[in-house]
Amino acid sequence: MLEVSSVTKQFGGLVAVESVDFEVGDGEIVGLIGPNGAGKTTLFNTITGIYRPEPGGSISFDGRDLTGLKTHDIARAGVVRTFQIVRVFDEMTVLENTAAGALFGSDDGPSREVAEERAHEILEFVGLADRAGVEAGSLPVAAQKQLELARALASDPKLLLLDEIASGLTPNEVSELTETIRRIRDERGVSIFWIEHIMDAIMGVADRIIVLNSGRKIADATPAEIRGDDTVIEAYLGTSA
Repeated sequence: MLEVSSVTKQFGGLVAVESVDFEVGDGEIVGLIGPNGAGKTTLFNTITGIYRPEPGGSISFDGRDLTGLKTHDIARAGVVRTFQIVRVFDEMTVLENTAAGALFGSDDGPSREVAEERAHEILEFVGLADRAGVEAGSLPVAAQKQLELARALASDPKLLLLDEIASGLTPNEVSELTETIRRIRDERGVSIFWIEHIMDAIMGVADRIIVLNSGRKIADATPAEIRGDDTVIEAYLGTSA
């Protein structure tokens, strides 16, 4: 589905992402890990059109070249993301937040009535149906992250990019979120590309793990292989697991 080829992103003299190549296949959950400052979020921003890669790099999805497209066009092509710092519309209800994803994030341009029907179904899926009428700003962090996930799903993505969605959650909340991510793939057919620092969460659900260090890809393998990779251990994990 997603093909990233020779992608580099530079800010002045700082090379944040350097010649990165990888693919995310249909039905895969792929993790992205690495130390702080490794270039993970910069890579996400480049894939989703916030940044443009340097000349010579390319990003394609389902055979369509996304390089240089605007963020909303990339979202409507089926590539949707969440953010490291949760971004909900505080004064709108949970239902309104989710319906906004259907109204403005999808390519089919549904009516408000259809968007709200889709939102109700998504809220049931992520476990927020009982809070549909609550203002989003009053929700605890864990519920706001569920809501951002619901809004992304309402846009009917084919590939969902999650940026540290488990950060700040309790172990029980992380476990529930991880199960929801697995169900998104298994029950809704959405592929997942997921940045995460909580290793137990991402190692337990990802099919493959990509590792960045200083902007370069240093590994792309199964979780078991990543745990035993000396280069990854030295750069990030610290000890073998």
